[in-house]
Amino acid sequence: MTTAAPPVPAGTAAPPAATSTGPAERWFLPALLALLVGSGFLYTVGAARSGWANAYYAAATQAGALDWHAYLFGSLDPSGGITIDKPPAAIWLTALSARVFGLSPDSVLWPQAACAVAAIALLVATVRRHAGDVAGLVAGAVLAVTPVVTLLARYDNPDALMVLLLVGAAYAVTRAVDRTQGGGVWVVAAGALVGLAFLTKLGQALLVVPALAVTVLVAAPGPLRRRLGRLAAGGAAMVVSAGWWVLLVEATPAGERPYIGGSNDNSVVGLALGYDGLARVTGTAGHVGNAHWGRLFGSGGDQAGWLLPAALLLLGVTPVLIRRLPRTDPARAGLLLWGSWLVVVGLVLSGLRGISHSYYSVQIAPAIAALCAVAGTRLWHLRTQKSWAGPVLATVVGLSAVWATGLLLRGLAWPAAVIPVVLAGAGLGGIHLVRSTSPGSSPLSRTARACMVAGVLVSMLAGPTAWSVATALAVHQGSGPVAGPGTTSFSANPGFRPGSPVPLEVTELVHRGAPGHRWAAGVPGRRAADLQLATGDPVLELGGYTGHDPSPTLEQFQRWVLDGDIRYLVVASGSTPASPGSTLSSIEDWAGQHFPVHHYSGWDVLDLSVSPSGASGNPG
Repeated sequence: MTTAAPPVPAGTAAPPAATSTGPAERWFLPALLALLVGSGFLYTVGAARSGWANAYYAAATQAGALDWHAYLFGSLDPSGGITIDKPPAAIWLTALSARVFGLSPDSVLWPQAACAVAAIALLVATVRRHAGDVAGLVAGAVLAVTPVVTLLARYDNPDALMVLLLVGAAYAVTRAVDRTQGGGVWVVAAGALVGLAFLTKLGQALLVVPALAVTVLVAAPGPLRRRLGRLAAGGAAMVVSAGWWVLLVEATPAGERPYIGGSNDNSVVGLALGYDGLARVTGTAGHVGNAHWGRLFGSGGDQAGWLLPAALLLLGVTPVLIRRLPRTDPARAGLLLWGSWLVVVGLVLSGLRGISHSYYSVQIAPAIAALCAVAGTRLWHLRTQKSWAGPVLATVVGLSAVWATGLLLRGLAWPAAVIPVVLAGAGLGGIHLVRSTSPGSSPLSRTARACMVAGVLVSMLAGPTAWSVATALAVHQGSGPVAGPGTTSFSANPGFRPGSPVPLEVTELVHRGAPGHRWAAGVPGRRAADLQLATGDPVLELGGYTGHDPSPTLEQFQRWVLDGDIRYLVVASGSTPASPGSTLSSIEDWAGQHFPVHHYSGWDVLDLSVSPSGASGNPG
């Protein structure tokens, strides 16, 4: 049963919102089940229409499903030439699915949907401990219909797993601050989950560590010395959880493992500090962008920011909401956790000077959902005791409706049809909120209360729900997916296999020549994944994802050609030319001077098994 605080004398602090750590109300489990089933439906139905979605990660899934060595290191190809530019935790999940169910778009995408649904369930469980059953379900519903969550639940980027692990860490911290004994185990669990998230997306996962740490330090029971000790144990667990794989890679001789894609020095540390780590923040490593402090309201607005203004307004009144609560109060801990999560992660994502995709905003989605639920329900409980609480809540509702209307009009697509619903809901809910807290007002009837609740929920959820449905109806492919209406896919071409950007004649030629070779072909950059998925044969990615990695060297490539390890060099149509003087440029120049080239629908194919004179082997 939900436990409520006892009445308090007039003039003292208002009772906290109900929290729930025991059996739920009878309606809670059916409602939760409906939320999870509905979310699963939204995330899975028709997802395979996007094909491989991000072919880069799908190819690594293919490799991991075929070879355990490739699985362990996260190699892009089953022959272990080069890894993806991330650690392999997400690939471990999808490759297992492909091993069990066979490689297909469904087997690659289902684990993403499962991660998203599990994250919703964990967020409900976490917020329920802060503020009760209703708040938990509200937080879960907000997260479920956040468009960027819908996008990544139907996509094979690693973000869905990262979000699941980080929400799991938040749940563990919540359990830790709820306990007077044994809380250290939960802090250790939180650290271990963050470590696994690091093995999913490197430093991005660490952005939530300050929020988790400050919550334990401030809100956990016991003396400060005990709290500091638990934090140290959690930090050690994080290092062990992330460090074992890093140590394994660094301790394995370079010749016995794939090259670490995305790095300049063939190391995970170099990757974390360079292209896929600090370079995203500083804009170094040749990928310079413009930091934009309004980014989460701009490109991220219709991705995860539908309730961002509401969350920030509620964050602003949080000091008033918690000022008289005990240090270890669950609602206080929850507001501290999610508020600091939103602030720290939001500031970092807004200040990125390097590569920044709009879907990065998924990391603030749990914080927005939870903060709105915890602070919103607390205001709801205060509205009959504090004259200011109802108008503040009505302002939150009105602001959210206006912001959602702006986002819907910005898209100029069919979801804009819900604008009248959003505005009507906000008007209905806001009017009843103000009326119910006006001096001398009589209590609202049951019907009026139901209209008020319905109006509030509809005004805040109708916009992102419509945008999520539009996301689910669209086809999204490539490296920079964006939630919302509109289709991004490869155009139909009778010379191409359906769903593949590779010409059918190139696919068939490479596949026929693959037997007896370690790699059927080498392809500069990201298009290697397309050819590997099309042929089903190992394809070596030359120069890594961007084509800038110093792998393989010209000498390595020449040796592989001499040994018969690689059959073709394939340069895809529209590929970015290799930078003059780069390793990739030297390989292309050398091969172009010694081997015949054939053109297929704009693709260049060089047969490395013969010289222009027809003699076999390396021409020297």
